Amino acid sequence: MTLTVKFTPGARKDLRNIHDYIARNDSPEQADTVARKIIEEALSLGMAPARGAYPAELLALGRRDVRQVFFKPYRILYRVRGEIIFIAVIADGRRDLQSLLARRLIS
Repeated sequence: MTLTVKFTPGARKDLRNIHDYIARNDSPEQADTVARKIIEEALSLGMAPARGAYPAELLALGRRDVRQVFFKPYRILYRVRGEIIFIAVIADGRRDLQSLLARRLIS
């Protein structure tokens, strides 16, 4: 059975910001390619949602309700609720994500 994958408004905004940044600093074509591959990676979670690892930042807090997969250098953080996977955050993995995770996933 394949689960449904939905992007939260925050994740959609993250993806737009990534796309815009790459389009400005590289090329619109590269931005389209990266955005498409991030979306493909997120949608592939529908077939195997448990394959993602628990983010270390949240494990340190005892949280096991969020998982992540990578399309390097981007981290795709998600939650599984019933038969729906909610993509919560798409972020550059080279950044310190502690404050972002606190604002978006813990509160």
